[in-house]
Parts: sequence; structure tokens; C-alpha cells
Amino acid sequence: MSNYDDIVRDLVIANRILAKEEVVDAYGHVSIRHPDNPNHFLIARSVAPELVGAEDIVELDLDGQPLRDDKRTLYLERFIHAAIFAARPEIMAVVHAHAEDTLPFGIADATKLRPVIHSGSFIGAEVPVWDIADNFGETNLLVTNIEQGRDLANCLGGNNVALMRGHGFAAAGRSLIEVVRMSVYLPRNARALIRAKQLGGGIKYLSQGEIDARNRGYSPYSTETWRAWEYWANKAGVGHLLTRPGE
Repeated sequence: MSNYDDIVRDLVIANRILAKEEVVDAYGHVSIRHPDNPNHFLIARSVAPELVGAEDIVELDLDGQPLRDDKRTLYLERFIHAAIFAARPEIMAVVHAHAEDTLPFGIADATKLRPVIHSGSFIGAEVPVWDIADNFGETNLLVTNIEQGRDLANCLGGNNVALMRGHGFAAAGRSLIEVVRMSVYLPRNARALIRAKQLGGGIKYLSQGEIDARNRGYSPYSTETWRAWEYWANKAGVGHLLTRPGE
């Protein structure tokens, strides 16, 4: 089986995990840079992530346009992925989702979303908020063209996650496993922060040193990381699709 087939299978697993962990529902999507052409990426056609199969994967360029016009409907917000891949050559995978627990932090100025739990360290020390209204006025809040996608990518900058005001978030990772892990723990970190605020008093965020210590030596196929991926895949009913590199 070629590397391309492995990537497609992993992308199916990622979709199913994100659905099972309630990061995405009928909406939201995950993509991965093409293994042979860094100017292309792979993403599902417009279908609920829980239903994605290998036959649903399509190839797009960095303007968000399909390489083959086979008449399949595409995700409207594919431009999020295209623009982030174009702006960040080191990024290998992108998630866009609307996880409910992250939404308050994109609309309330009083508290910034920052890591407070050890598994939240991967979101990074700063999570900027992108407001589509700043440069595009009154819209339906959806990223519907490449110019809007590029504006979002510019707000993301070198960070791992950007919140989208009144909408959701975009996350970028160096591997598919990394971005899925980040996207699963992002709303969990948000829940912990919301509950801590409800208790009152000061909040002790993770320091930069603690974030660095957590992220130091990270590998998508370490025993610790693979254990989570394997657990989530089996929980989502796609454990039979798993193949660890080198096996």
C-alpha cells in the first residue's frame, strides 16, 4: 500500500475521531497536506465527518480549488485549509470546528483562552481571536473565499490555534495526529477554564516553561501519543484501519 493510501486512511480515522469526541458534528473538517505535492492537500467532500470514507477524499490546490472536477460538492470553508497550508509550509494538517466550549472565548473580552491543564499545553501560550467583520464587514461569518481564508491565516500567524468570533476555531499542526490531539484537548481546556472562573479567585495558567516542557521532544508516534490515537480510533470504531509506521 502506498504512502498516499496510508494518508487517506489516516484522514478517515481523523474524521471519525473528531466526530466521536464531539469536536465536530455535522459540520467541521480536517485536512492533510498531500504527501507527494506540498502545494496540494487532501480533505473530504462535503459530508458529515462521522460518515467520511476513503472514497470521499478529494485533492485541492492552495487556492481551495479541486484538481479534478468530478461534480462532487465541496466544503464551503475549504479556503481556511488552503490559506493556512499556503502561509505555513511546516504545517501538515488543519482542523476547522465549532466545538461549543470554545465559543465564549471568541465573543467575550474578559477572559482569554490560554492553557490551564497539562494536555492543553499544545494549544500554545496565545490563542488569537479572528473577527471576520474587521476586514469584510457584515457577512454570514463563514469563510467563503480565499481572501477571507488568508486573513484568518494572517491572524493565526505562527500560533497553533485561532478562534473565530461567533463561529469556532482553526487549528494547525505538524502532523495529523498532532492537530487531532490539539483539537480534542482544546475544548477540554476551555471547559476547565470556564469552571475555574466560576469558582472565583485567580487563575493559574501554564507558564511558558511548563508549555515548553510538555512540548519538548513531542513525537506523533511516541508511546504516549500513539496510545491516545489508538484509543480514540477504537472508540470511534475505526481501530481496524490503524497502521503504525514501520509495521
